[in-house]
Amino acid sequence: MTYHGIVHAGGPPAVHELAQLIVTKIAVGRTGANSYLLRDRLTGEQVLIDAAADAPALIQLVNGELAAVVTTHRHRDHWGALAELVAATGAVTMAGAYDAGAIAVPTTVALRDGDEIRVGRSKLTARHLAGDAPGAMALLYDDPKGHPHLFTGDCLTGAGPHGLSPAELLTGALAALPDETWVYPARGNDSTLGAERAGLGG
Repeated sequence: MTYHGIVHAGGPPAVHELAQLIVTKIAVGRTGANSYLLRDRLTGEQVLIDAAADAPALIQLVNGELAAVVTTHRHRDHWGALAELVAATGAVTMAGAYDAGAIAVPTTVALRDGDEIRVGRSKLTARHLAGDAPGAMALLYDDPKGHPHLFTGDCLTGAGPHGLSPAELLTGALAALPDETWVYPARGNDSTLGAERAGLGG
């Protein structure tokens, strides 16, 4: 089935099957925030990005097997189900070093720019983008058999008082990534960096 990245809270997840990694996207909670389950094809190991809400739905999604949960930023609507999910699975918690102290659930691994996150034999790289939160992190999966994939949190949807705007990120920290880079946001439909750059209006 073709992946479209369009999901709705209470609806079924969408599955993006890559050569070595399977990405399952689900929208949860009143705000329809996105959570992403990454599963390595070779080992079956799983990592969740943003335990946003609806713990029962996420616990069912991971099916008891979860190595880690990465929280992209400190805002509660992206970690509301974290405590219940960790209690149910024993998963390690990860978050940006500048945001970890603002998350009610203790962070096991404080991420800094350039840190690697392993999902079985697959690897993601943490990128500190300081979008709408000081410690906001994006996660980059550089697919060895395709284009890059970027899990952006809320970094490209606006900037807080201490963050960078989407335009600044697209022309600065993310400038080296190709237009084909697939964007998985913390809320709403997927995009590409090319589409996001085109939306800057020149």
